[in-house]
Amino acid sequence: MINPNKTWTVSEINRLIKEVLDQTFYPFRVRGEISNLIIHRSGHVYFSLKDSRCQLSAVYFRAAAEVREMQLRNGMEVDIDGRVTVYEVRGTCQILVNRILPLGAGVLQKKLEELKEKLRAEGLFDETRKRQIPKFPAAVGVITSTQGAAIRDFCQILNRRFADLRVRIYPAAVQGENAAEEISKGIKFFNHHQNCDVIVLTRGGGSLEDLWPFNEEIVARNIAASNIPVISAIGHEVDYTISDFVADLRVPTPSAAAELVVQEKSRLREQVTNARQRLSRAARLNFSEWRRRLEKASSAAALRQPVNMIRQFQQRVDECVLKMQYSAEKKTEKEKRSLQSLEQRLRALSPEEVLQRGYSILLDSRGKCLKNSRNAHISQELTAILARGKMQVQVTGKTEMPEDDSE
Repeated sequence: MINPNKTWTVSEINRLIKEVLDQTFYPFRVRGEISNLIIHRSGHVYFSLKDSRCQLSAVYFRAAAEVREMQLRNGMEVDIDGRVTVYEVRGTCQILVNRILPLGAGVLQKKLEELKEKLRAEGLFDETRKRQIPKFPAAVGVITSTQGAAIRDFCQILNRRFADLRVRIYPAAVQGENAAEEISKGIKFFNHHQNCDVIVLTRGGGSLEDLWPFNEEIVARNIAASNIPVISAIGHEVDYTISDFVADLRVPTPSAAAELVVQEKSRLREQVTNARQRLSRAARLNFSEWRRRLEKASSAAALRQPVNMIRQFQQRVDECVLKMQYSAEKKTEKEKRSLQSLEQRLRALSPEEVLQRGYSILLDSRGKCLKNSRNAHISQELTAILARGKMQVQVTGKTEMPEDDSE
């Protein structure tokens, strides 16, 4: 309830009106004629909906693609599902659109949306199930009417860009009562004979009714079941059918389909030409380089008198032999001096040399060397070994030394 004693701001009044409308008006359907249609670059669509006496502003958020797909235009009569609200900034009443159904196509449009949701739920639109279009097809299968402009445009581009590409055409009605069945038979035909690498479904533009065969479930399921990749080239750039969503690739026009099919071959031909040119240039450069090196080598003194080069190598061999002999002699002399030094040291440690200095070795009756006076007793006879000869001695006395732990 508005307080009559309060001074309200414009923003407060507009907000209050918006709250009242949002709470009072339930979603509804309204019929009228479209005018002042604007598709904003943000993707939002703005237009007016009018009848013979009045008009209402309308906004359809993020619906640019859908509006283009339906080919909405000024003067078209439509049914709109939406609700009333207020754009507070301007204080204008407007319809917030949830769905647009063109009159005359409303039943078909509803059928189309229902089938799209059904097939999407089954996964027929998933990108993960779609196959790669072959880069170098040897043959292309085309399903279309032989009387339409689509096949003429398609073949003209193929002949201009890659004339030797084989094109197999399966004639089929592309609109009318039996069109969906004929299109499906074409897909099955190419899959049965396996005589092409990619299938192209194509026809020119038209109304929703004209393009309806490509919205039929039988066509969609045969596209999904095809073992050969399928390109959908139906209508103009703004036309979308269920075949576009199920196909492995959608292109906006028949001409674009022809360009896509041969673009890799054209690119390959260009790459081969460039490679051939690079190979030719590289061969010429290599030939020039080897020619220069040959001329330089032929002018070298060693090649003019090869015997001189051989003699130089012989001389180097002689020098190496002399160096090896000198090195071996020096090594031998050094080892000889080292051996003599060891011999002298060993000789100095010999027992015979010790005896030469006046020492003797005492042996008991068992021939064991006597090293400690404790091991001898008085009147014991011992054998003394001298530097020259031996003699028998008798112990007449002894002096014992303190014990050594090392003995």
